[in-house]
Amino acid sequence: MNAIFYQNRTGCQWAYLPHDLPPKSATYYYFALWRDDGTDQVIHDLLRCQAREKAGRREDPTAVVLDTQSIRAANHVPAATTGKDAAKKVPGRKRGLAVDALGLIIAVVVTAASVTDNAIGVRLLDNVVAHTPTVTKAWVDAGFKDDVQIHGAINGIGVEQVLRSDTTAGFVPVKRRWVVEQVRREALIDRVEVRDRHRRPVAAGW
Repeated sequence: MNAIFYQNRTGCQWAYLPHDLPPKSATYYYFALWRDDGTDQVIHDLLRCQAREKAGRREDPTAVVLDTQSIRAANHVPAATTGKDAAKKVPGRKRGLAVDALGLIIAVVVTAASVTDNAIGVRLLDNVVAHTPTVTKAWVDAGFKDDVQIHGAINGIGVEQVLRSDTTAGFVPVKRRWVVEQVRREALIDRVEVRDRHRRPVAAGW
């Protein structure tokens, strides 16, 4: 686990892991195995439940915040898995995030940046329902429109837009949504998350 976390934080190539960590062959083997068989999701869900209990919350949340983040892709990333965000003009991939009120990640979806927030929102809600069926509320920004609200209603989740004030100057945290902004910012601390270098979107969502 330490080797996987080190690679994620530093962005180094697997072959250049420090000698006091397991070699690339063992580290990448378990990284790929756990990613593909769902072990990483099980570990993540258990740790999230423990963190919520420690914070005095129930194991499973009843509300989530959805958001997206477009990032540039490295030159070697296949063009077929990337696109250009029409609104932000960013070429690459787009991450969809669903987090709880503590900022703990519930679901991640990675697509080409050209995919709409609406389409990503629908997929995020499907993942939320699959992993945390206790959720009944979702807060979103203006990028998530009717399709997401309708899909949420079908699945018993009320989707509510929380918008920024046009009259407030400077940076002001948006109620409910600020937790997902923190998660987006903290993700960029890890070098491997600053630019998408993964050939497959499924690897980028680990």
